[in-house]
Amino acid sequence: MDFLAAEISGIESAGLLRNRRVLEGPQGARVRVDGLDYVSYCSNDYLGLAAHPKLVEAAISAAQKYGVGAGASHLLCGHTDAHEKAESALADFVGLASALLFSTGYMANLGVITALAKRQDELFCDRLNHASLNDAAQLSRARMSRYRHLDLEDLESRLAASVARRKIVVSDSVFSMDGDIAPVPQLLELCERHDALLFLDDAHGFGVLGGHGGGILSHFGISSPRIVYMGTLGKAAGVAGAFVAGSGNLAQYLVQKAKTYVYTTAQPAMLAEAILASLEIIGEESWRRARLNSHVATLKSALGNRLMPSDTPIQPYLAGENQAALEMSSRLRERGILIPAIRPPTVPAGTARLRISLSAAHGEEEIADLAAALQ
Repeated sequence: MDFLAAEISGIESAGLLRNRRVLEGPQGARVRVDGLDYVSYCSNDYLGLAAHPKLVEAAISAAQKYGVGAGASHLLCGHTDAHEKAESALADFVGLASALLFSTGYMANLGVITALAKRQDELFCDRLNHASLNDAAQLSRARMSRYRHLDLEDLESRLAASVARRKIVVSDSVFSMDGDIAPVPQLLELCERHDALLFLDDAHGFGVLGGHGGGILSHFGISSPRIVYMGTLGKAAGVAGAFVAGSGNLAQYLVQKAKTYVYTTAQPAMLAEAILASLEIIGEESWRRARLNSHVATLKSALGNRLMPSDTPIQPYLAGENQAALEMSSRLRERGILIPAIRPPTVPAGTARLRISLSAAHGEEEIADLAAALQ
């Protein structure tokens, strides 16, 4: 295994070595990491729910009722009434007929795409899609056609030329490193014109976008039986896991065919109960999204074109080279501000950046301090 040391050395010399920091308490706007206190702009806890007392209380109560571990897959005896209620509530929340819980968003993407696409099919993937979507496309063994980021003309030409049995357009709804939003109505129109399905990964839109936090579909006011929707529950929802929602037959089909659902232990029931508590807060406390949108506007106004174009809580500050991003991140830490330096292969070479993640848990003064520090 000596080659490992050489590989790690090469990664470090390229300015790409990644290290874990140790969080010493709950997630939040202010955190203690490696023995020091920071204002954090690192997490995807967009609504400030990860340590909300109601979610904690729901999880504790459910642990007392169901225990901690599910002990079995959903298809053996790990599927509880808590899971059943959560799936029904999630489907209602996003306005779709059925929903299925998965242990992680990565597992949801792998399971669904490999269940829907086979060798004779074709997947049309935005070039900046999340790694889990790319891995899913490759594992499906379907033809993978990657169109230029948000380029509808490029996508349409590829759809028109395809002779695949089944066509599936695959896209993030909010792109995790750029923060920009996919033109979902236009994607759906192309899918209707070329008889394709539309798979949307709404990991960073669920809970944040839409009038009641229902995500990208609510944001654009669209619905279609062609849509397969994936939302994560460890970001704005503040819990863990993911769900996939769609037409009435989708969940039942995935129970039969999605390997990452069939062959894994069920998510703990206490998380399903916490999800139910989270949905209540997301739906009722619209002030969280209002404050979040206000923070986005404040930061953009202060920094102008120094930020990449984004109207979401993901506000990327472009540094360019790897070392520049690392040095900026280090200088901010000295000021008590924690922002990660994002480097290749997560983003294209030459586009290393600070990925600023805003939260409703931040105060106005903290956003002003952040802007001053970046200036």
